[in-house]
Amino acid sequence: MKSLYNKFISFINTIQGKIAFYPTLFSIIGFSFAMTMLYLEKEGISAFVLEHIPQLVINNADTAKTLLSFLTGGIISIMVFSFSMVMVLLNQASSNFSPRVLPGLISNRNHQFVLGIYLATILYNTFTLVGINPQENDKYQLPGFSVLIGIILTVVCLGAFLYFIHSISQSIQVNNILDTIYKKAKMRLEYLLEKESETPPNFPDSSDWKSYYSSETGYFQNIAVANLVSICKEEDIQLKILPIQGLFVLEGVPIIQVSKDINDELVKKILSNFNFAKGEFVEDNYALAFKQITEIGMKAMSPGINDPGTAISTIDYLTELFAMRLKKNDQTIITSDEASLIAVSTTNFKELVYQVMVSYRTYCKHDLSCIQKLFIMFKYLLIQEAHLPEYHDVLLAEAKLLYEDTQQSITNSTDLRRIEALYQKLLK
Repeated sequence: MKSLYNKFISFINTIQGKIAFYPTLFSIIGFSFAMTMLYLEKEGISAFVLEHIPQLVINNADTAKTLLSFLTGGIISIMVFSFSMVMVLLNQASSNFSPRVLPGLISNRNHQFVLGIYLATILYNTFTLVGINPQENDKYQLPGFSVLIGIILTVVCLGAFLYFIHSISQSIQVNNILDTIYKKAKMRLEYLLEKESETPPNFPDSSDWKSYYSSETGYFQNIAVANLVSICKEEDIQLKILPIQGLFVLEGVPIIQVSKDINDELVKKILSNFNFAKGEFVEDNYALAFKQITEIGMKAMSPGINDPGTAISTIDYLTELFAMRLKKNDQTIITSDEASLIAVSTTNFKELVYQVMVSYRTYCKHDLSCIQKLFIMFKYLLIQEAHLPEYHDVLLAEAKLLYEDTQQSITNSTDLRRIEALYQKLLK
């Protein structure tokens, strides 16, 4: 039962990133509200409102039908324009920054809410229009109050449209994209740091444990921790999760190691708590933020764009994220009642820094402004408190590689002296 509940929650978390999720949800609400209002009209709600506030109720059927038709056509027009703006936004973001930022832009809830309001209002007005009987002579039977609600919802749509234009123009700005990625990664890191104990227990050597293989293909997003902990307690086993979160896992590759042999039924039960997806989200994997921010910086330094200012901004955000990552242990162990039950493979700090720096060393080693910013980043990180002392050694090693690359790519003696001075400050 828990496994089914977890899969349902994982399904909901996955589809929330789809651009059609909230519009579909709002459409259902709009349809349900229209049906509710048609029922209330039969109960005489328009007659009640007409008796107390007659100024708010439309009594003429032709006027009501014309008005609702006009309003619905207008909403369809602004909805088409809004969808067109979304497509332009995604195309521009993909061209100027990185295709990897698209899932984050598509899953923007505010934009989905606006599109959902459009669809809900269209459905409401349409079914209200169907409920109008032009041959009806009794003015109390005309759904005048429902028409009033349709007018109010249309006004809300106009306000939402103005907000949408403002929001879409802000979303395409690179600083806002970087800030959004940074905030998502920061929240994820803060969550992991909060869950991580200060003195994590040791996990036994799993080199001789039996491996079990993946039955699915996709990006390994997350696991149902509570369910796996319960399974480990019930079966008296320990697990080691082999793939790093966010890694693309192929069917048939080793995915877990177990402290003792288990049957196929238990293997399926364990693997049912693994969530796979075809996309990647920073909310599930903070390491993806480093990749996305780095790719935006590299795109900015491409010959076609040549924007060192954006590359420097990406270094600023990476500096903050690396400072937080310094506080985290390389090994993630899930415990219960002080017993180590599950070891989760994570991207270690050395590999994370190397993958980021290899891109900057390749594409920015000829630009002095970026080189200076990178050395300033190293200087800042070296004075931060690290969870493990080896982290500082990793930073010094990467700074040395950067220094060596710049010595080969920059020939101006003045620039070389400046780089030398920056590098020597790191060694003091």
